[in-house]
Amino acid sequence: MSDMTSTADAPRSPGRPRSLRADEAIIEATLDLLAEGSSIETLSIEAIAARAGVGKATIYRRWSGKDALLVDALRRLKGILPQPAGHSVRDDLVLLVGAVGHNIDPRAAKIMPCLVPEVNRSPDQFQLYQNIIEPRRKLMREVLRRGVASGELQADLDIELTMALLTGPMLIQRVLRWHPELDDRILPDRIVDAVLDGIRAR
Repeated sequence: MSDMTSTADAPRSPGRPRSLRADEAIIEATLDLLAEGSSIETLSIEAIAARAGVGKATIYRRWSGKDALLVDALRRLKGILPQPAGHSVRDDLVLLVGAVGHNIDPRAAKIMPCLVPEVNRSPDQFQLYQNIIEPRRKLMREVLRRGVASGELQADLDIELTMALLTGPMLIQRVLRWHPELDDRILPDRIVDAVLDGIRAR
């Protein structure tokens, strides 16, 4: 997996404009095939092209290869990045924690759990996952650093550990339904408040 950066949004030289309908069909075909049971390893450009009703060359004009296409498809599955308002560290963390494991697309319930074994088994798929999730980590990292800079959070706060403490409970609850009696609607607030109790500046 040599190039994990999507090329779908790369600048294009002048010429015939790209068909957004083709882009949509290719992304949708990729997600449909994954939801139907295709693994990342077995998923092929040929199968995606056939499902989307396009030629392979159409895909390669838009993405450098399968990995770049998968990054865009899985980012679509996860939805738009939440945008913290920047006024309250707590409110921003609640927003970001609430987005963990939350997917509007119903195909996510079939696709995301199946990716876990592949991520654990393959260094390439692990890197794919890292590239997808890093923009979300970056947002949370920035909120926590802002809290440290303002004196609201401990000066020696372990940012990466704190992110794990915030995201872990939400992820395991949404992906595995670890405890059916926990209320997802208020769980982000409860998680953030519990973690903040331990990391606020004294």
